[in-house]
Amino acid sequence: MFSAGAESLLHQAREIQGEELKKFCSRVSKLLQKEDLGSDAVDALRRLFLIVSATKYNRKLEKTCVDLLQTTLCLPTCPEQLQLLCAAILREMSPCDSLSLSCDHIQNTRQLSLVASVLLAQGDKKQEVTNMGLRVFKVLESRQPEGPSLRPLLPVLSKVASLAPGTLHKDQTNLLNKRLVDWLRYASVQQGLAHSSGGFFSTPRARQPGPVMEVDGAVATDFFTVLCMGQHFTEDQWLNVQAFSMLRAWLLHSSPEGAGTPDTDDRSELEGSTLSVLSAAPSTSRLLPPQERLREKAFEYCQRLIEQSNRRALRKGDADLQKACLVEAVLVLDVLCRQDPAFLYRTLSCLKALRARLCGDAASVRALLPLAHFFLSHGEAVAVDSEAVCQHLFTRTPSELFHSPTLAFEFVQFCRDNLPLFGRNLGVLRLSFPSLFKFLAWNSPPLTAEFVALLPSLVDAGTAVEMLHALLDLPCLTAALDLQLRSSPAASERPLWDASLRTPSCLEAFRDPQFQGLFQHLLRAKASGTAERLAPLHQLLQPMASCARVVQCAEAVPTLLQAFFSAVTQLTDKALTNQLALLLLERTDSLYQVPGYEASVHRVLSSQFLSLCMRHPALVVEQAKELLEFVGSSSGLRSGASMLTSVVWAIGEYLSVCWDRRCTVEQINKFFEALEALLFEATQSRPSAVFPKCPPQVITALMTTLTKLASRSQDLIPRVSLFLSKMRTLALSPATSSVQCEEDMGAVRTRATELLNLLKMPSVAQFVLTPSVDVSEPRYHRDANTALPLALRTVSRLVEKEMGLLPG
Repeated sequence: MFSAGAESLLHQAREIQGEELKKFCSRVSKLLQKEDLGSDAVDALRRLFLIVSATKYNRKLEKTCVDLLQTTLCLPTCPEQLQLLCAAILREMSPCDSLSLSCDHIQNTRQLSLVASVLLAQGDKKQEVTNMGLRVFKVLESRQPEGPSLRPLLPVLSKVASLAPGTLHKDQTNLLNKRLVDWLRYASVQQGLAHSSGGFFSTPRARQPGPVMEVDGAVATDFFTVLCMGQHFTEDQWLNVQAFSMLRAWLLHSSPEGAGTPDTDDRSELEGSTLSVLSAAPSTSRLLPPQERLREKAFEYCQRLIEQSNRRALRKGDADLQKACLVEAVLVLDVLCRQDPAFLYRTLSCLKALRARLCGDAASVRALLPLAHFFLSHGEAVAVDSEAVCQHLFTRTPSELFHSPTLAFEFVQFCRDNLPLFGRNLGVLRLSFPSLFKFLAWNSPPLTAEFVALLPSLVDAGTAVEMLHALLDLPCLTAALDLQLRSSPAASERPLWDASLRTPSCLEAFRDPQFQGLFQHLLRAKASGTAERLAPLHQLLQPMASCARVVQCAEAVPTLLQAFFSAVTQLTDKALTNQLALLLLERTDSLYQVPGYEASVHRVLSSQFLSLCMRHPALVVEQAKELLEFVGSSSGLRSGASMLTSVVWAIGEYLSVCWDRRCTVEQINKFFEALEALLFEATQSRPSAVFPKCPPQVITALMTTLTKLASRSQDLIPRVSLFLSKMRTLALSPATSSVQCEEDMGAVRTRATELLNLLKMPSVAQFVLTPSVDVSEPRYHRDANTALPLALRTVSRLVEKEMGLLPG
């Protein structure tokens, strides 16, 4: 991130200890006491600023040094560079109890803004914000046209208004409203004079300033705005630019939405009627109160900006400025319409035309976000359907511009911020999740937290299954998007993909008509209601599995899956629960083989499978056929320990008449035979690449589940007892010890012994291994007559007594 030299300087600054810093502060103090503050003082202050800003904690400076920094900052004759450094150091130390700065007698506006930045960084312990606001407004009141520039004070005013809007008096608010009107609407339309170089011919031969220009080179024929161009600018033109930059914040803080609007109730009754359209015509602005006059001029300013944004800029920088100003203009219009609904009808025709223009211009898509927000906020009041804008945004934009990180973040923020406004358009958002996931797949590290917050609003019963497939295939989508960019005829000169990765075979497959259907499904813009099996794509795209962007995306999927299932648990739909459970079984061995991806996803899927079973225990009986197929196929062992263990545990826990009266002895016997065969395969097969070593938790889970099933169908007890005896013997054999470690075999041997002891007393085994549903109640564990620990102690003593370990 930093160069080697910069890293070295930062390291040195962080390593400076207290004693060394004390000596350095003494040196800085001596330099600041000199009459001639030269380059040595500048260098020393630069180094001091680096020291105090390079660490997360506050550095403690000598009081003498702090006092001299304050004195230097307030010196009228001090060079501006030194004042900037002093203010920066004092801000880094804030909050600081030893500061004694005051802005009461400072006349220079630039110096006042620097002092204000330090005082505002202090917080509001001593009413610094209020006092600063009073002082700035006093300067604003007394300022003459030929006086010092007010430009440095406008950021201070904006900050004061945002930190303490309630401290401003009505006369102060009115004063700033009047000044903002003058700056916004009545700035000069002539360019400023060039600064004279002082040469012999500079004054008599100086060119007279010409008019300001539009971005397309035409002469500006209307009032000055931030989109007017020129070689040099006058003071009031600079104030015009700054006034627009703080306009939206000032409107929000100086007048809450709907406040200060006369006859609000009467106007709301007229909204949507012919009378309201007629009454919305602009009145003579000179007769309006200052606040309403500012709104009127702000409205005119924004309309002019929208008109200027339609001009063809001659320079790329001006085109970018057009887009930024267009976004801000629409946001200001939204504030105006919320504060005074009379602006709605005057704004509507302008923004409808703007919408039609922007929907056909991919370069201006960022301006569509505030426009969509406007129609979502006000569409119902003016009977305008916002669905067309939403459809365009949610389908085309992510598909075409998923690789723009700035747009991706703004787009997801737009979705989150406007969730309460979507209303019936929420369905459009939910059906567009495949498009939104393109942003996520390409920009997963910065967007993961945003999507975790957004997912609960996207999940519903109709799209949950398809969305889960999409989340599991997210790394595969990243690889497909990479190929889409590589094959695009308009690919940029600077690649947005991993240029070191050569994937000719993948690109050929991407263009192959045989696989077009699968790629189109993966890259779809809207939910299709179907789920395609993408296993062929997993194999085709395997060369891209090690791509950095794919790996980053894969790392985000477990977190997103947790958020998805947290949202699904809010849906009480048994049919959906069954569908999701089957999907988890199906996708266990059908994942894109990114390094480390399968193991991390299996951990999440296994825990969520158990959660689904706990929410709907009848699932085991209802999906008995599919569960039998899973444990009877080789995919169970290949899928790893976590998923298989969860499935086996769920069978042992919920395949019982206690949970579902439809459970039969025949079902129990079928599961017993399937699990017995699986345990035999797991313990007798030699480890290989296809069948890796079976973990001990799978073996112990299988033995426990077999014992549980035998306790419910007691004809199976002899079979399972024989099998457990063999397992105990097997765990002691040298051949097994060479494959499994001693600790693992010890766990298997212990579990087999415990289960054998339980089966010696079938009634107790059934009580312990198949407790009633009341097991979750505290009484079950406290009551001396029914407590599970008591039963276990009793059976242990009886078994030990039978074995002759205790005296009879």
